[in-house]
Amino acid sequence: MKSCLVVDDSKVIRRVARRILEELDFSIEEAVDGKDALGACERMSPDVVLLDWNMPVMDGLEFLKQIRGRSDLRQPVIVFCTTENDMNHIRLAMEAGADEYIMKPFDREIIEAKFAQVGLM
Repeated sequence: MKSCLVVDDSKVIRRVARRILEELDFSIEEAVDGKDALGACERMSPDVVLLDWNMPVMDGLEFLKQIRGRSDLRQPVIVFCTTENDMNHIRLAMEAGADEYIMKPFDREIIEAKFAQVGLM
C-alpha cells in the first residue's frame, strides 16, 4: 500500500482528501502546515505529498524548497493542491520541485488522473 501525506491547514480539505485517497488504497497521514509536514516526512517517508499552498507557520512553497534540499530524506512525489490559478504560482511550484498540481476544489477523478500522470496509480 502506498502512503500519502496530506498537508493542509483546513480540516475539511484533509478529511475530503483522506476519504478519496483511502478509497484509492493509500495509507494516509495528515499535517496542518509545512513545518508539521517536514517532521512527518522524517518519520514516515511518504510516497506522495498532497500539498496546500497557503498555510500558516510554513507555506507549501517553503516546505517544497526545504524538502527538495534535503538529501537525507527519500524524495516523495509532490502534488501541489491550490486555489491559486495564476500561472506564476504554478510555475514557481514546478520550478521549486513539484511534480504536478491540482486545483481546489478537487474530486476523486482529478486526484486519480493526476496521481496516474506521476506514476502512482
